[in-house]
Amino acid sequence: MDTNLDKLCINTIRTLAMDAVQKANSGHPGLPMGMADVAYVLWTRFLKHNPADPHWPDRDRFILSAGHGSMLLYSLLHLAGYDLSLDELERFRQWSSLTPGHPEVGLTPGVEATTGPLGQGFANGVGMAIAERFLAATFNRPEFPIFDHYTYAIVSDGDMMEGVSHEAASLAGHLGLGKLIYFYDDNKISIEGSTNLAFTEDVAARFRAYGWHVQTVDGYDLDGIATAIRAAQAETARPSLILCRTHIAYGSPHKQDTAAAHGAPLGEEEVRLTKQALGWPPDAHFLVPPEALASFRRAVAEGQEAQAHWQELFERYEQEYPAEAVLLTRLWAGELPDGWETALPTFVPDDGPLATRKASGTVLNALAPLLPTLVGGSADLAPSNNTFLQGLGDLQRETPAGRNIHFGVREHAMGSILNGIALHGGLIPYGGTFLVFSDYMRPPVRLAAMSHLPVIYVWTHDSVWIGEDGPTHQPVEHLAALRAIPNLVLIRPCDANETVFAWRVALEHRDGPTALILTRQSLPVLDQSEVARAANLARGGYVLRDPPDGDPDLILIGSGSEVHLALAAQELLSQQGVAARVVSMPSWRLFDAQPRPYRDEVLPPTVSARLAIEAGVAQGWEKYIGPTGDVVSIERFGASAPYQVLMEQFGFTPSAVAERAQRLLSK
Repeated sequence: MDTNLDKLCINTIRTLAMDAVQKANSGHPGLPMGMADVAYVLWTRFLKHNPADPHWPDRDRFILSAGHGSMLLYSLLHLAGYDLSLDELERFRQWSSLTPGHPEVGLTPGVEATTGPLGQGFANGVGMAIAERFLAATFNRPEFPIFDHYTYAIVSDGDMMEGVSHEAASLAGHLGLGKLIYFYDDNKISIEGSTNLAFTEDVAARFRAYGWHVQTVDGYDLDGIATAIRAAQAETARPSLILCRTHIAYGSPHKQDTAAAHGAPLGEEEVRLTKQALGWPPDAHFLVPPEALASFRRAVAEGQEAQAHWQELFERYEQEYPAEAVLLTRLWAGELPDGWETALPTFVPDDGPLATRKASGTVLNALAPLLPTLVGGSADLAPSNNTFLQGLGDLQRETPAGRNIHFGVREHAMGSILNGIALHGGLIPYGGTFLVFSDYMRPPVRLAAMSHLPVIYVWTHDSVWIGEDGPTHQPVEHLAALRAIPNLVLIRPCDANETVFAWRVALEHRDGPTALILTRQSLPVLDQSEVARAANLARGGYVLRDPPDGDPDLILIGSGSEVHLALAAQELLSQQGVAARVVSMPSWRLFDAQPRPYRDEVLPPTVSARLAIEAGVAQGWEKYIGPTGDVVSIERFGASAPYQVLMEQFGFTPSAVAERAQRLLSK
């Protein structure tokens, strides 16, 4: 070990971070300066990765959950040889740079997760560790450890305070995720000052109680850090937390150990003084000494060698287990097995009324045998969400290849863990809860959409029609709030067959998350010989049934259970001499993606009388009803009563809808 070279490399990380934040006049220099030693040891002595191929399946995963310290990660990526130039570090936080304020997966080579909202990266890592262990248990064979890697993360005081980390840590301890290793930047400083202002718990004791392996090290003792990592790797039955006692803005004469270094540049003079204190040329900016760069760049050759060894192993695996290898290759590429769609069921009216949540469960269980990496579960609501895969086992410490994940009453962690599973690759993750509790998991839903992750949400009990549970459990504003998230495909099917095609869309959609919004109450199965086929759901909106003769005077637009109300109102209006078209609109986003001629065909501009019907707030429907249209909606919280009573009281009956339509036509 060359102590001088180690010091040079570590100070290269520190000074790059200081310079980038100072040039941007924005950012967080304190964490990169304080955790540089820990990151250096991990990245140069332990991390298995290949800068030439950031997507190598068996690489170790590294998450900077404390995403505000992004310059730590960007410095490491540049120095290690990823496709991230020094120019990009100099463009930190600028328009179109590859170095945004917080790490973004899919933008910067080598970034494994979009982090910044604290606690999210912590929980993402739990999902990644679950995915690694499931894939190893499913596809590894004796002498063929195809999946054998660790998940590491640097977490901060803020991560530890956020509730989602508590949820995720509890589940990780329960599952005994032995290849999960976290480094806690224990610097005792948050934005407002000392963590003693609000955070005085015994973190080590808490994690021991969760079932974690816990160690404490000096964050500047390189050998001590390395020893702790080796001990964590040797602990195979528990996840590991290494508390690293550090100093925020290490080396800064006036800002070390102060909140001033958390979210603002040090200042030109303080940068100069810090460089002097570190033995660095005080007037050099973005300096990367050749010796330091050469030391870091060993990662390129080492990574290529490690991946080549793995590739040779996989080629032998292909010869010994060809079927498994072909399947794994396809699934890792995000491709579905040939013929999977043949398992999709078809429902007929004789099946009787069926809640779309129950139809969804039927679809899931029909598809599961053909999709061996479809994994998921529910936040303790599987019997209600119908998300349980029959006969396919529980994912537990002793049975890591089980397909059913029991998240417990942890909606927030569930969402973030699903993101981690998707980020890892190779699996199709889904998770369920009641629609009203999507509020508890909104942050990871937003990040899934931002990160283009193919996560599937099964949100049931989709309206006030759940009845007696009352307004606390009755979603009213949730559809509007979720539709506002860019890149989230929300689908509210109207019957069992639309539910089938909703699942097909969700499984084929790879560019972001999909939300299936499903009923508790039973709905008739529409006769496909009398209405348009449910396959049209893929277009987001379609003409379900036109009036028998002539062009429509009025368009009734519904989603979910309210489509049946529109069909009943259409028949009443026909008796009253009004020709009404019924449009099923299960997904605004899918409909908006259709060509303008198709949208105008479904909603002709010449028909201005349009009435939307949805058991929620009207917000957003103005796009489809136009300036002269109307919405049968619910603009208040619900009430506790049988859902049939609520429908009567809130004006969701065929006669009430027909009356609203007549008033609209008389304007």
